[in-house]
Amino acid sequence: VLILWRTEIMNVKFKKILSFGVVLASVSLILTACSGKKSGQSANKDTKHGIALITDENGVDDHSFNQAAWSGFKAYGKEHGLKQGKGGYQYFQSSSAADFTPNFDQAATAGYQTIFGVGYQLADAVKQAAKKNPKKNFVIIDSVDSGIKNVASATFESNQASYLGGLAAAYTTKTNKVGFIGGAKSSIIDLFEAGFKQGVADGAKALHKKISVQTQYIGNFTSTDKAKSIAQSMYANRADIIYQAAGNAGNGVFQEGKDYNQARPAAKKVWVIGVDVDQSNLGNYKSKDGKKENFTLTSVLKGLDVATKSIANDAYNGKFPGGKHLVYSLKGNGVSITKGNLNAKTWAAVQKARQQIIDGKIKVATAPTK
Repeated sequence: VLILWRTEIMNVKFKKILSFGVVLASVSLILTACSGKKSGQSANKDTKHGIALITDENGVDDHSFNQAAWSGFKAYGKEHGLKQGKGGYQYFQSSSAADFTPNFDQAATAGYQTIFGVGYQLADAVKQAAKKNPKKNFVIIDSVDSGIKNVASATFESNQASYLGGLAAAYTTKTNKVGFIGGAKSSIIDLFEAGFKQGVADGAKALHKKISVQTQYIGNFTSTDKAKSIAQSMYANRADIIYQAAGNAGNGVFQEGKDYNQARPAAKKVWVIGVDVDQSNLGNYKSKDGKKENFTLTSVLKGLDVATKSIANDAYNGKFPGGKHLVYSLKGNGVSITKGNLNAKTWAAVQKARQQIIDGKIKVATAPTK
């Protein structure tokens, strides 16, 4: 009996040890899988041409500003055979402004040679990082840091492409009421508002119409609920097209557009004009009468992908434009507009105006009229 009792105890202990071993093995496999993902992303033999993206609070999947910049990063990696990770291309996501400086420090310490700050809110963090790391390249998007040799500045004439969006709205509206929703009030968003309003006004004049533009700002680029509420109010006030320049918050405008349109027949749809990237996919819905439809009229593109890839390529070739201010416009597709759901007449008017702007025959305002 004593022998059997001892044998049973040994079996229990063995089972516990075996179970503990299985748990350890499982944890080990999980950790290996996680670390494998990281190492797989950083298997770049050449570490001299790594580029890093420091986002604002919205992250790289905001369907807008950061996503456009990140697209240029991926195109750069593909062109040069570089993978995501050290020595290739990577992003450092910011949850708040407090993350900007630590993210620049982390990117510089990790060995990335050219580091981009996306958005005017990162301007101060870029200056600080550039002074701390004089042998590395830095880029500020939507701001100008003049006089710093290792900083390139990139800005966009978004007013030009927004003019085309306003013209498209004038040719499309049935109610002769349209809306503009901005994120945080700034000189950058002023460009979008100014161009859009001028395009609407010129389109109305050409068509002998009177079109009003409702304008409201969210106060930030993150509050999708507030953006949705503003859009709801504008649609209720008979605006049938809303142009949003609000970063991630602009997704709320699309949410309201979808909710509004799903309760209406397809023939009575309202529209949203996208921004920064082609946002046509956000406009897919099914109408009350069961039709598969899309309410993204067009998208005003801000060529962050063009800028990030171009500057990264310059750095790759040893020609980083440090100390320079680069301006991207309709010429060279630094800004542009998609055909989207524009009809032939509207698209022809848009293309004509585009060339007139490039040729200097149309001067687009940089600040909205009061």
